[in-house]
Amino acid sequence: MRKLKLEELGRLDLDQYRAAKKHPVVVVLDNIRSKNNVGAIFRTCDAFRVEELVLCGYTPAPPHRDIAKTALGADQSVAWRQETDALTAVQALKSRGYRILSLEQTESSTLLPSFVRTASERYVLVLGNEVDGVAQAIIDQSEASLEIPQFGTKHSLNVSVAAGIALFQLVCHA
Repeated sequence: MRKLKLEELGRLDLDQYRAAKKHPVVVVLDNIRSKNNVGAIFRTCDAFRVEELVLCGYTPAPPHRDIAKTALGADQSVAWRQETDALTAVQALKSRGYRILSLEQTESSTLLPSFVRTASERYVLVLGNEVDGVAQAIIDQSEASLEIPQFGTKHSLNVSVAAGIALFQLVCHA
């Protein structure tokens, strides 16, 4: 078995990526502290070709050296915007017909592998602060809270890792 060379991977160039059809998923980051997490999430959003990344609250935004370091150019390919308030952004997306999903452990959360995405629906995946998680006001606006099963001693994953797991499920399991 031979490892593929980069030129054999058939990746899109920047113009092709921008013109390509996106998956019907918007990612909302609410008060993410780490520039490295933001950059890693940009890169993950590029990998799963999401519609848009919305940076809310005090979430850092490009251009910034630390974001660029982990984004590896995805801050140029992924459509993104800043919003002052995540709740307002989520409500606006909901009014446009998106289903709101919070990645958070709640009393009635659905384990991520059990969540079945409807191919005709558009979704918003909300990721919250590294310490406090998704704000309750946003959970209250959500159609579902999704939880990643964990079997170790810790109760959470790094937000950028969690974003990758959740987007894989949303994009690849329709």
